[in-house]
This record gives sequence, structure tokens and C-alpha cells, in this order.
Amino acid sequence: MKVKGNGQAKVLTHGEMIQFFQALKTPRDRCLFAICLFTGCRVSEALQLQTSDIKGNTIVFRKSSTKGKLKTREMAIHPQLLPFFDEYQVLKDGALFPPGNNGAKKKHLNRVTADKIFRDACADAKIQGASTHSFRRTALTQMSKSNIPLRTIQQISGHSDLGTLQRYLEVSPEEITAAIGHIQL
Repeated sequence: MKVKGNGQAKVLTHGEMIQFFQALKTPRDRCLFAICLFTGCRVSEALQLQTSDIKGNTIVFRKSSTKGKLKTREMAIHPQLLPFFDEYQVLKDGALFPPGNNGAKKKHLNRVTADKIFRDACADAKIQGASTHSFRRTALTQMSKSNIPLRTIQQISGHSDLGTLQRYLEVSPEEITAAIGHIQL
């Protein structure tokens, strides 16, 4: 759990995710964080999406917008993500998350603004220890707990090696107790 910027982002429970999305104030904000959850992407990757990156039922994260800039990732859009796109109507081609009307000359909403939106929603929902990276950790951990092969999760997350990916996956105290329970003399 993150404390004052230190440690790993918290993996969110189902209830915390519901509270968080209810605390978000705009369809744009709900769509942004829903993309992070349902694709396991980094918030910076979601912020750089263009309207042209949403093609039919797929979403494309261009290699130029990924952390290592190593490869483009393309994945099917999760059915639960579609209503967020429907609610958030993008009016023109270009950045999926354009900056606000405050005269900013940037091409897209920035990380600082996204982080403030996130922190405000967490405060309203009374969630502690989370960061924008919580959605990525939550998505990857949920897939792991559903017995999705690590290699498949690695393709989705874009991690270059399994060791890095495994640091993202949360292991609960109950899982450790259950695993120890299988040891026999």
C-alpha cells in the first residue's frame, strides 16, 4: 500500500472500485479510469490515446505512448468498458482526453491533472493507499487470481519480462495461509 508516495499502489476491492467510480464527477474521468482498469494500462498510456486508437471493438496502445516504447499493444475492448465510451461522447478527432478549456496548449489531459482527479475521488470515496497505478495492479492481480497464464497477462500489460510483472501481482495473507496448508509430513 502506498503511504506518502512510497510503496506499491493498493489493489482495489470491488467495493472500493464502485465507490471510486461513483465519486468521479464527469463521464470523461470515468472513461479514463475505466480504460486503465479494463485494459491494465498505465494512466499515461490512456491519456495519450487518440480517437483513432479506438477501432471497432479494439483499443490500440501505440508503442510511442508506452513506457518502454518497445511495441504496440492491441486488445479487445472489454464489454464492461463500452458503456463508459457511450457515456463519454468525444466531439472531434484527435486526443481522446483533450485538455480542459483553460487555454492549455497541450495535446491531451496531463498526468498531474489526472492524478488530482484520482486523489479527489479517492478522498470522496474514503480510499487510502491507492494511486493511479492501482487500476493496473488491480487488473493484473484479478487476471492472475482467475488463473490466466502469466504469459497472457504479460502480453496485455506490455511487461518485457515475467519478473517485473510478478512484482505487480498481490498475494494475500489468506493465499499464503492456504498454500502453507497444503504442506504435509
